[in-house]
Amino acid sequence: MSSSDPEEIRGRVVVLGADADELARPELEAFHLPSPTLAQEAGSVGGPGPAAAAPVVAPLETELPPNATMPSSSSASSNSNSNEQNKEQENTKKKGVSLAPAPLGSLFRFADGLDCVLMSVGTLGALVHGCSLPVFLRFFADLVDSFGSHADDPDTMVRLVAKYALYFLVVGAAIWASSWAEISCWMWTGERQSTRMRIRYLESALRQDVSFFDTDVRTSDVIYAINADAVIVQDAISEKLGNLIHYMATFVAGFVVGFTAAWQLALVTLAVVPLIAVIGGLSAAALAKLSSRSQDALAEASNIAEQAVAQIRTVQAFVGEERAMRAYSLALAAAQRIGYRSGFAKGLGLGGTYFTVFCCYALLLWYGGLLVRRHHTNGGLAIATMFSVMIGGLALGQSAPSMAAFAKARVAAAKIFKIIDHKPLSVVVHGDDDVQLPSVTGRVEMRGVDFAYPSRPDVPVLRGFSLTVPPGKTIALVGSSGSGKSTVVSLIERFYDPSAGEILLDGHDLKSLNLRWLRQQIGLVSQEPTLFATSIKENLLLGRDSHSATLAEMEEAARVANAHSFIIKLPDGYDTQVGERGLQLSGGQKQRIAIARAMLKNPGILLLDEATSALDSESEKLVQEALDRFMIGRTTLVIAHRLSTIRKADLVAVLHGGAVSEIGTHEELMGKGEDGAYARLIRMQEQAAQEVAARRSSARNSVSARNSVSSPIMTRNSSYGRSPYSRRLSDFSNADFHYHGGGELPEGNTKKMIHQRVAFRAGASSFLRLAKMNSPEWGYALVGSLGSMVCGSFSAIFAYVLSAVLSVYYAPDPGHMRREIAKYCYLLMGMSSAALVCNTVQHVFWDTVGENLTKRVRERMLGAVLRNEMAWFDAEENASARVAARLALDAQNVRSAIGDRISVIVQNSALLLVACTAGFVLQWRLALVLLGVFPLVVAATVLQKMFMKGFSGDLEAAHARATQIAGEAVANLRTVAAFNAEAKIAGLFAGNLRGPLRRCLWKGQVAGCGYGVAQFLLYASYALGLWYAAWLVKHGVSDFSRTIRVFMVLMVSANGAAETLTLAPDFVRGGRAMRSVFETIDRRTEADPDDPDAAPLQLPLLTGVELRHVDFCYPSRPEVQVLQDLSLRARAGKTLALVGPSGCGKSSVLALIQRFYEPTSGRVLLDGRDARKYNLRALRRAVAVVPQEPFLFAASIHDNIAYGREGGATEAEVLEAATQANAHKFISALPDGYRTQVGERGVQLSGGQRQRIAVARALVKQAAVLLLDEATSALDAESERSVQQALDRHAKTRSTTTIVVAHRLATVRNAHTIAVIDEGKVVEQGSHSHLLNHHPDGTYARMLQLQRLTSSTS
Repeated sequence: MSSSDPEEIRGRVVVLGADADELARPELEAFHLPSPTLAQEAGSVGGPGPAAAAPVVAPLETELPPNATMPSSSSASSNSNSNEQNKEQENTKKKGVSLAPAPLGSLFRFADGLDCVLMSVGTLGALVHGCSLPVFLRFFADLVDSFGSHADDPDTMVRLVAKYALYFLVVGAAIWASSWAEISCWMWTGERQSTRMRIRYLESALRQDVSFFDTDVRTSDVIYAINADAVIVQDAISEKLGNLIHYMATFVAGFVVGFTAAWQLALVTLAVVPLIAVIGGLSAAALAKLSSRSQDALAEASNIAEQAVAQIRTVQAFVGEERAMRAYSLALAAAQRIGYRSGFAKGLGLGGTYFTVFCCYALLLWYGGLLVRRHHTNGGLAIATMFSVMIGGLALGQSAPSMAAFAKARVAAAKIFKIIDHKPLSVVVHGDDDVQLPSVTGRVEMRGVDFAYPSRPDVPVLRGFSLTVPPGKTIALVGSSGSGKSTVVSLIERFYDPSAGEILLDGHDLKSLNLRWLRQQIGLVSQEPTLFATSIKENLLLGRDSHSATLAEMEEAARVANAHSFIIKLPDGYDTQVGERGLQLSGGQKQRIAIARAMLKNPGILLLDEATSALDSESEKLVQEALDRFMIGRTTLVIAHRLSTIRKADLVAVLHGGAVSEIGTHEELMGKGEDGAYARLIRMQEQAAQEVAARRSSARNSVSARNSVSSPIMTRNSSYGRSPYSRRLSDFSNADFHYHGGGELPEGNTKKMIHQRVAFRAGASSFLRLAKMNSPEWGYALVGSLGSMVCGSFSAIFAYVLSAVLSVYYAPDPGHMRREIAKYCYLLMGMSSAALVCNTVQHVFWDTVGENLTKRVRERMLGAVLRNEMAWFDAEENASARVAARLALDAQNVRSAIGDRISVIVQNSALLLVACTAGFVLQWRLALVLLGVFPLVVAATVLQKMFMKGFSGDLEAAHARATQIAGEAVANLRTVAAFNAEAKIAGLFAGNLRGPLRRCLWKGQVAGCGYGVAQFLLYASYALGLWYAAWLVKHGVSDFSRTIRVFMVLMVSANGAAETLTLAPDFVRGGRAMRSVFETIDRRTEADPDDPDAAPLQLPLLTGVELRHVDFCYPSRPEVQVLQDLSLRARAGKTLALVGPSGCGKSSVLALIQRFYEPTSGRVLLDGRDARKYNLRALRRAVAVVPQEPFLFAASIHDNIAYGREGGATEAEVLEAATQANAHKFISALPDGYRTQVGERGVQLSGGQRQRIAVARALVKQAAVLLLDEATSALDAESERSVQQALDRHAKTRSTTTIVVAHRLATVRNAHTIAVIDEGKVVEQGSHSHLLNHHPDGTYARMLQLQRLTSSTS
């Protein structure tokens, strides 16, 4: 995940490794052009990991069809201006117009006084650091002149050389101090400002209208902004700004030194520098364009992977792994093609730059010789002038990536500032000084309200809606799914404002009331309860000051909500961590905690949106009694599909078509006769219960019922993903969910650590395996290596030519000087042509190798991930976002560290070989001394790099936790807004950013000092080498010409060695990524889906499905037994119903049948044979499932239904399945029909609509076994009856073996066998009549009686 560690930033923000190492580049740049690969990589394709990991923001969102219950729309406002604004936003998105970049100065808007001091000191350090190289060149010119001019006076020569060598040490010391100031100050201020920016961003995001998130911004946008965009801005305002000042100082100082030394030569040099800059600029522009396109393609691929992992249960259940892989591979292929073109553009641009540079140097050396012969200057000053001006000009070019970083940062900042500066419409229209009523009586009125979700103003949801709720009374809203009930709740909470009409509280328009105060008066229990990844206690305290509720108050609220009994029996009681999105708990347990949370808030107005929908009958009865008590004296709106839950309401409003069709008391509405809408709804529900025989004389009293049903439900319910991401990441021991570490690792984690150590030991062979994976491209690598070797040798040859010309400048014979200089100039011109060809060859072939490797690694990784068993996905580190990030980052890091960097190693190896050979041939003594000082430079650079990478792991982990908190908060914005919990979430987020901030301070000190030491030792090496060269000349062992050639050639090779070492962090990162890649690929899944020895499944089933003496606990929580000695049998072609309290293990049975998990002991049998003997894919092809909370893929309705059939379903089959699932009617009514996009996880549809599409998806599969997990729980009575009849018909006509999990017993009365499960055991089993005849006082009979009581009409 995100990290502000500079090494991570450098590796992940557009410039993958590029000029990340500029600060570490040895300073003898005058004699060695920047590395081709590193200097020009600013536009390299492959791009930043975070961008690749973030989903594409699809413009489809503005066009998607929202519905009444769960809209996902644009920003809400009460007037037509909002609609115009939304249309404008739609047009903007469709045209692809982006935000205007933020002003440059605004990037520093979060700087405080200390940051200004840090930036001032950092600027001073960068200025001194930047000026030091031209100053060094001036001293070098004088030193060379001392050599050449005093060859006949050895004593004077040695004295002068010693003086200038001392000056070298002074320059080295200045660089030491200034680079420390530059690096440490800019690193820390960047981290400080970005931390403040992240916090402000999240605070602003949480302050927005709910509607703003429905179309303008998605959860992934916020996570991406906090993660990637913030890193881009931080990189720009810290290191990149330091680099920019550094290079600008070099630019100015270089020109000053050049023009004071030899102004004529400086002018000629100045004339050719723009030509080099133009060539470089053109190639950079082409690369930037290609890079942007590549990012889009990679983001699309990452989105596909993230969806597949997030909905892994659906993917595996419908054997969709191959389909996900094909889609992923196609998206990667698009990025791969762009990568090929990028390699060609990079090679051609770099080759063109070298071509121009070498030709320009030929001109300058020739003109320098002319000036020397005419005595306008000397050899040392001539060389110093051209190098100073050239380096000054190149510094301007080297600042381009920093300028590009600022351009990217301005775009990234614009997205961040858009949210920070965006005032929610509810606050714009009415600020924080709005009315706060002294007391609330609770009278709620809705007068003539019209409302349509702003993203689709042409589809009205409420039309002329009027409703009055008297103070302290309870009104029930009933009606079919999608009639607008939940929209009423959203309007009262002011998640949206009506487009016409008004909503009043105690006679005051809601818009005139302070929004925060208003929501403080309202308690909300929503249809899909939301908990955060913290303790039960913290979840209960949401919306209240932590000091304002005692433990006793919390326990009382939990007791009233029938939650206390199961909470106290959890391992840590109220301190139990509930996991990401509350997935440690069953749906019913989460719902009861949500009810307790609303009770603890003690609001004046209570909104209950399907508040008991996830509860079993007995828990529902008890919670309903508690709610009845809680509602006394409070104005309450109750939404329910089960009409029994609202029988005690003071008023009942029947909604139809966005208006109130009937309103009155239950008796009044029933008195309207059978034609009344309410009476029809009641009749449909009564029909479902007519045949239930009441064999019990009386219901148990409340006390005995409470004792029997409030038993702790400690085991999590394993129904399909209960989070918006269809994920259950939370089957962990509690220690794994605390924000602090400590405690012993569970046994499973110990095994994992041992496995990782084994993998680490095996890591030595990883590189060879990677090479084998790249074997089809070995030919390309060979050709690319040849190009790299030639390019590398150019630096040594170039240095040799320069030093040769320098020595010729001191030749006494003008004719000899002219001839020699002409020879070397022709050589340079020949090199320029070779450089153009070889650079193009190097980059084209190496990029082909890298692109193919990256694609292959990503495909192999995703393939391996999708094969894993479900327990692997339950681990927190395998959350969908993290897996998608690993797919993007690990493959990219392997490619950039191993693939891309090998070309640099080959290049610099060739350079070292040529340079050392030349050095030993020319003067072996000096070559030995210079090689002797190599370890100083090498050791210092390695030391520096070790310190630079030291804390990256900690920073990554800390930012990952902070990002997770932000993601959860934004994903559950309605809950955060309803409970005014924005400050609490922001505080938690800020707390998780303090650790990285502290570590960054110390890391900056260490990195700055390490870098300074490395530079000082480098200059000390130069001083020692030149002093020893002078000593050799003095004693007649060598001459000036040989020593200067050896010195310059070997110092260039030292540059090459140092540059190679600057790649160390890349290799460390690549090594980590490589181990991660092979650990993922090599991991043996517990259930191999492609086991060649497994038997095929013969259809149709002859004996059915059976569980024999099954014990089961989730692998991540082995201490909690879910099923105990459970035996069940579903006969072939018959229906088995599983009933029992919420959390008793019903859904776990379905998970075992699909082999998502394996039983601890006992067996799951299909046709009398152990399920483990069958081929896993064949087994899952024979099973269709409708999960309790069906989340759909972000595709069209047609594609989601057709997903049920492997290989695709025909149009006719999709229509038939949709008709059977009672979905065809509502789908046809949508503007785009079956082509309607359902949005992320299907949020554009209501719960009932999603469930019907999931039923259709299961029906189209036409499987032998049908698993229904509360398949109709989100449907109204009419839809439920229709879908139930379709399911019954499907089971009969196709002889389908059906296993049903249900709380509503009326839906299972026709099942051939009903198994009552309690605490993981079958307590009763038989048909409906058998259970009532033989167990008249049994659990099933008691549950029936409770449901009959709740469904009876007064």
